[in-house]
Amino acid sequence: MAILPVVLVSIMIAVRTINSTTFEVTVKDGTPTIHTVTVSPSYYEKLTGGSVAPEELIKQSFLFLLERESNTSILRSFDLPVIQRYFPEYEKTIAGMLK
Repeated sequence: MAILPVVLVSIMIAVRTINSTTFEVTVKDGTPTIHTVTVSPSYYEKLTGGSVAPEELIKQSFLFLLERESNTSILRSFDLPVIQRYFPEYEKTIAGMLK
């Protein structure tokens, strides 16, 4: 019987609301990082249909990003639609993640 290694990853994502369109995200994964993310009401509505809180959209968006790059590679400040430019599958994938 083969013994397979188990890799446990402990990533902490904290989202703090600054105002209705701006959020501060702290990611603790090795080197801690802090990010400022903005999302317009129309883009939030497009992605969620109002089904989840904006903070949950931001958190899931960071989980999406962290599956593709390290937290130290994520822009320190960006508008949420920027993700779609780097990862064309973002909008389709995030819709599935939020269900």
